[in-house]
Amino acid sequence: MSVPARPGRWRAGTALAVAVVLASAACQRPPGPAPTPRPAPPSPGASPAPADFVLLSEVDPTIATDIRYATAYNFVGRPVDGYPEPLCLLTRPAAEALRRVQTAARAQGHRLRVYDCYRPQRAVAHFVRWGADTADQRTKAEFYPRVPKDRLFAEGYLGAPTAHSRGSTVDLTLEPLAAPPRARYDPGRPPTPCTAPADRRFADGSVDMGTGFDCFDPLAHTDDPRVTGPARQHRQLLKRLMAQGGFVNYDREWWHYRYADEPYPRTYFDFPVAVASLPPR
Repeated sequence: MSVPARPGRWRAGTALAVAVVLASAACQRPPGPAPTPRPAPPSPGASPAPADFVLLSEVDPTIATDIRYATAYNFVGRPVDGYPEPLCLLTRPAAEALRRVQTAARAQGHRLRVYDCYRPQRAVAHFVRWGADTADQRTKAEFYPRVPKDRLFAEGYLGAPTAHSRGSTVDLTLEPLAAPPRARYDPGRPPTPCTAPADRRFADGSVDMGTGFDCFDPLAHTDDPRVTGPARQHRQLLKRLMAQGGFVNYDREWWHYRYADEPYPRTYFDFPVAVASLPPR
């Protein structure tokens, strides 16, 4: 396992910091304390995926998917560049490991729900543009209600580069085996803070984790002591299941897990999230 890429710190007003730090996205950074500055690697272009990238649904069709960045329901407020299809692409080792986690979760009355998997660098660039546009506050009330947008980088909610672009990192949660119906996303609904109680947040059918997905708030830190009761138990269960499957959590985001034995620890891909990106089977 290689030393993960480390994001830089945001320093408004300096071009160097923009180059170093604004190459980022939500849940980008690997586990550990605040990192030292490091430039994001150059994009390798949009070459096809390597032969060992697969569709998660082909490895385990029982894992639920809810690929938020292919929709308008995310912190950007619109479909993200590089997500023409709502799919989970992963390296085969990570997908097979996730299949084993799913088996263990089902034995305890739950199943996995995946929000994001492989993420192309063009999506990261989209997040960069969004992060630099501090005038755009359309999603603040729901996704970062208590953190100023110009502090999202410095506070560690956005960073550079993203392990997701290496193909072995997932954002996910748990849902009951008999999951309730998902609410239909209505862009005209009044936003509810991602930190609100579960019965007030968007009902996506998952178990209560104490916050919504992509909640840029200290309450989303995996072991935040303010999260108690069933929500804390759910976080601990997910962390235990994922650790047993070989995944490492990023401690500022309860949903973010990187496969420790990732096959591309230093490679950042940019092919789009689409079936056509995969090699012929």
